[in-house]
Amino acid sequence: MPFRWRFVLIALAVVLPLLAAACSAKETEGAENTVAPGTIAVVATTGMIADLARRIAGDAATVKTLMGPGTDPHLYKAREKDVRLLAHADVVLYNGLHLEGKLGDVLKILAKRKPVAAVTEAIDHASLRFPESFAGNPDPHVWFDVTLWMKAAERIRDALIERGPAKKEMFTANAAALLAELGELHAWCKSELAGIPKERRVLVTAHDAFGYFGRAYDVEVRGIQGISTEDEAGVKEVNDLVELLAQRGIKAVFVESSVPKKNIEALVEGCRARGHAMRVGGELYSDAMGAEGTPEGTYIGMVRHNVRTIVAALK
Repeated sequence: MPFRWRFVLIALAVVLPLLAAACSAKETEGAENTVAPGTIAVVATTGMIADLARRIAGDAATVKTLMGPGTDPHLYKAREKDVRLLAHADVVLYNGLHLEGKLGDVLKILAKRKPVAAVTEAIDHASLRFPESFAGNPDPHVWFDVTLWMKAAERIRDALIERGPAKKEMFTANAAALLAELGELHAWCKSELAGIPKERRVLVTAHDAFGYFGRAYDVEVRGIQGISTEDEAGVKEVNDLVELLAQRGIKAVFVESSVPKKNIEALVEGCRARGHAMRVGGELYSDAMGAEGTPEGTYIGMVRHNVRTIVAALK
């Protein structure tokens, strides 16, 4: 039996009893499960999804996030309180495209019991990237092309309408306003990044999360690790990047908020050993947003922070 199906059977045996127990409980356990009366209980795997859901749902939903600031979704393992949240949710929203790793299989099982939507399913398959390093699977980091993330917003809108048809008019109006803002954000990103001279428009980060960003905004992108942070960076990959950065005189590389800094720091030291003075240009948000209550704790704020940081370091 293939490993994938062995895991699915194990998940069925382990997760479904937990879900059943949680669903049959007379009272919700823990403050994390509190939901405002009369609202739709939405659980989103990542902050980027949750932020769109809050904007579209308004006060008609209570949105909870499984993976908070600084959390790497590639390495995420569900906890007991996550199972409770999922069990009590009216709607579950996740990225899909293998971003959530093994949790994705659990969510597919959960879909047999309640509405579960992969927000990337609204994106045209032809628009996806299929890097060789990801074993034929699509790159899941679609939120870095704002036009693709607009499709995710439309899927979230539709999922909310399916669950709460009485609020259709509000969900549709909120989504339209958000989509207009995202269209403006996309245009702003293109304009800002075009101000970096083409030869210096090279983005080097800890892992290969910015492929869609590079394609959408004409930026050359290099990552030390592969698409998933489970991929290990080899000595050759680091040495090749040191060679490229030194030859082209790139001024800065970037750390990510949800990925350890050690590989980027090794890259900087390698360049200095070659006589090329290079620095860390700042911290970018890749697989997770910033802290709640900050500008970077929203999708639009996160994207603006990243673009401003890149422009300031490379221009």
